[in-house]
Amino acid sequence: MAVNWVGLLFTGVFYIIVLSIGIWASRKSKREEKKCTGNRSEVVMVGGRNLNMFVGICTMTATWVGGMYILGTAEVVYDPTKGLVWAVGLISCSLNLIIGGMFFSTPMRSKNYVTLMDPFQEKYGNTISTVLFIPVLIADLFWVSGILGGLGGTVGVVMDIPSSVAVTISAAVAILYTLMGGLYSVAYTDVIQLIFMLFGLWMSVPFILTTPSAANITAAAVNKLYQDPWVGKLEMEDVGCWIDNLLLLSIGGICYQAFYQRVLSAATDAQAKITCYIGAVLCPILAIPSVVAGALAASTNWNQTTFGSPSPYEQGKAGMILPIALQHLCPFYVSLIGMGALAAAVMSSVDSALLSAASQLARNIYKNIIYRQASEKSVLVVVKVSILLCGVIGACLALKMSSVALFWILSSDVLYSMMTPQVICILYLSQWVNVYGACSGFVFSLLLRGLVGEAFLGLPDVLPLPWDRIQEDGHRYRLFPFRTAIMLLTFVVILLVSQMSIRLKGKKLLTSDAEMNEMHDLGLDQKNVEENEALNKDEEQFNPTIPQED
Repeated sequence: MAVNWVGLLFTGVFYIIVLSIGIWASRKSKREEKKCTGNRSEVVMVGGRNLNMFVGICTMTATWVGGMYILGTAEVVYDPTKGLVWAVGLISCSLNLIIGGMFFSTPMRSKNYVTLMDPFQEKYGNTISTVLFIPVLIADLFWVSGILGGLGGTVGVVMDIPSSVAVTISAAVAILYTLMGGLYSVAYTDVIQLIFMLFGLWMSVPFILTTPSAANITAAAVNKLYQDPWVGKLEMEDVGCWIDNLLLLSIGGICYQAFYQRVLSAATDAQAKITCYIGAVLCPILAIPSVVAGALAASTNWNQTTFGSPSPYEQGKAGMILPIALQHLCPFYVSLIGMGALAAAVMSSVDSALLSAASQLARNIYKNIIYRQASEKSVLVVVKVSILLCGVIGACLALKMSSVALFWILSSDVLYSMMTPQVICILYLSQWVNVYGACSGFVFSLLLRGLVGEAFLGLPDVLPLPWDRIQEDGHRYRLFPFRTAIMLLTFVVILLVSQMSIRLKGKKLLTSDAEMNEMHDLGLDQKNVEENEALNKDEEQFNPTIPQED
């Protein structure tokens, strides 16, 4: 099949629109920087804390309704081994925003934090916070990879071009406008992207529903026609795994800096909560077209379509079922508009993940640890460099992905198992925990999660668990809700070790947190003093007009 030049032209126009809005928003960001009486970097990271409510609702919703949400939901509904009952993202994204708005918005806003790592550095110091930042960074990179990989496969299917080209172009556009304007560019482009999603995806629904090659969608929901019923089934032995996935996506999201960027960018606490609650209502509404596409794809005789036989699932293309359905079950012009909607969904999340990782690298690593005397200008430079690096790494990982839903689960898995107990403790039980508990919890969760294994990352499943099902290749299929178990055990370990260490410190057998932080800070201050002295000597050598000290 030849390259779809009309489709490429349409996608190019969409990218130009998004980029133009990003450029316009970057100018607004520059004006806000001039008016800002505080740190200029906060304008880039949290929009100067005065983002318009309508824009805030759009950017919160668009960030959560990203490529992994849209494509992953359709994939799960279409997959004959799963079905609608396993599409827990429909519930979990809404629950995530409700939980975040009710319990995590106020604690973060009350102390004017900028990033999720701020309370950790305030409590534990820089060294421990740096270690805890590792899973947060990995999760953001997985998020970027899943989103870009989904778009690459989508564009490749519809336009018949290599996915590597689509990933590269999409990453370049997202990186460019995120570099230019920070949160303002991300937020204002999210507005137009959300409009594209709402219009483009819902416009395709009537055409998909009336395709002549599909059987009755209601009959295919509970009867086996061309494949197993798309409603799916939940066996009693799979309940633990289902609950694990639901909690993973519902609670793991509170550990994403992208969520807190939008919460902290609101002018008031009430506005931040309203943003979360309205976003929770909009998320499942925007996912309905994905459910319809997945269900119709499961009800379709693909041999009667232009796709042909065997079916997408048999060809290993279940992850791209939404763009395949748009292309082969809709008129050409509808598939183009749907393609624009998918691109919008992808772009609206990838820029958020890039800014999330870059903000923490610049503020919590560079500014607070590496060089405390850093100017605001240098911090902004580091933000831009970090956006570029994270975008490149994410794009490289995206080229190796096979399933959008898998990246979605992995990204949340990293945070849910390791960071959820840490976030809850630092925001609600700060007086009960300390450095020793945080370190023990991190090591414990990392060790336990590694022993459980992860085939995608090449980690062997060493640790046997209850209800394991041994597969033909010898690997274990986990039926036990191990992620939730690790999260709860980590929570207990943090509290127990913290309380034990408090008793030992009372007996002068351990160093206190304050002494540890003071020793570390003195080392950092000495390092910065030495760096400044070296810089001054260099300036004296190259500038003879500077008077030498006696």
